[in-house]
Amino acid sequence: MNSTVALISLVVAIAIIVGLSIYAIKLRKEVKRREAFRIDEDCRAQQNCLENLDYVTSALIQEQVDITEGSWRCKVLLEIIDPSLSERAEFQAFAQVYERTRHLKTHSARAALTPRERMAEDKQRLAVENEMRTAVLAAAEAVIKWRAQGASALH
Repeated sequence: MNSTVALISLVVAIAIIVGLSIYAIKLRKEVKRREAFRIDEDCRAQQNCLENLDYVTSALIQEQVDITEGSWRCKVLLEIIDPSLSERAEFQAFAQVYERTRHLKTHSARAALTPRERMAEDKQRLAVENEMRTAVLAAAEAVIKWRAQGASALH
């Protein structure tokens, strides 16, 4: 009877090990699938940011968007693509406009301002835009040239 119990225990142990091995293999495949999905999502997000950057810089150059709004959007997109990009000398104008105008109210906070406060903020924004227009447009041109270099330009 002792050998029978030992044999049954051995069979049960082997079945458990085989079952756990199969489960481990399935989990490993799921991890690989999810990692591939995450990498694909990251690539698509990067591509979307690059396309949006193309649209915003084009709109800036064609004066279809305010200097302030375009600068803010370019700065954010450059930082999403690669945080070191916003530190490049040729793209610094975007960050400068952001730093000089980030205290200004937007959206519902702007709507809550009195007309006099709104006009004062508009004066500040327009002063920064007039002063930085040339630099921001040059930075937009630099982004277009940088994008023309293709994927090699990221590194």
